[in-house]
Amino acid sequence: MWPLLVLLLLGTASCGSAQLIFNATKSVEYTTCNKTVIIPCYVSNIGALSLKELFVKWKYGGKYFFTYDGDKNESKAYEDFPSASIVPEALLVGIASLQLSKKDAVPGNYTCEVTELSREGETVIELKHHVVSWFSPNENILIVIFPMLAVLLFWGQFGIVTLKYSSSVTKEKTILLFVAGLALTVFIIVGAILFIPGEYSTKRASGLGLIVVPTVILILLQYSVFMIAPAIGMSSYSIAILILQMLGFVLSVVGLSLCISACSPVHGPLLITGLGVIALAELLGLVYMKFIASNQRTIQPPRKAVEEPLNAFKESKGMMNDD
Repeated sequence: MWPLLVLLLLGTASCGSAQLIFNATKSVEYTTCNKTVIIPCYVSNIGALSLKELFVKWKYGGKYFFTYDGDKNESKAYEDFPSASIVPEALLVGIASLQLSKKDAVPGNYTCEVTELSREGETVIELKHHVVSWFSPNENILIVIFPMLAVLLFWGQFGIVTLKYSSSVTKEKTILLFVAGLALTVFIIVGAILFIPGEYSTKRASGLGLIVVPTVILILLQYSVFMIAPAIGMSSYSIAILILQMLGFVLSVVGLSLCISACSPVHGPLLITGLGVIALAELLGLVYMKFIASNQRTIQPPRKAVEEPLNAFKESKGMMNDD
């Protein structure tokens, strides 16, 4: 009776230990900012004392793409996942997690199989790609709005120059201002199209560059507009506005370089501040030009300057009557 009971207990213990137990992980996520992707696989009741007792397989879509043979201490990654690897020493504590480079990571179900002598087991982990926007929604809006607003304010200045100071502005200067302003407008629009909200990419980084870098043209246009208007020139106010605009450009370029070099743009506020300062400088320039132009309208020409041509006209008319 007792020997039979002992055999039954030993059999039950043997059956219970024939299966490896895994710490279940249903899914894991990665983003475009990840350089590597780790798919977890943890065995809670590993008992091997040597790597020679262990064998690991990873499978995706029903096909094996990675194996580790502890007896030979040899890893093999197949061509679809050439960067696949594990840390063999970690197997002795039950860690069979797989490491992949981001370019090899494919969303889907991955199966981890571990064999320890006569025991084995497997677990399935789903890999998901989590899309994270490069900038927040509010930052995306401000990055596009501020340069567009600055361009619209320039066109307002251009309108004042062409309407109020048309007599003192040559056709060549007007055409040059128009072409430069049009080129800047095209750059901003194309940059905004490329800079569609979404995760970090070379395309979006290029769009951001097209939005920020061409704003240097606004400084040149602002200077040209001030110099064209005879009543403005390089006054203390116009110099202050140009300095403010140059400061905004420097801040935006520094913010741009810091944001492009990082997948998570923690320096977005610096970039936005620079663009906001540029727009503010354009607004101040427009208000200043409008103020000067309005004051000039109220100034009447000297009476003598009006009477002299009128008297000359009367004299010539009288001479004609005498004839």
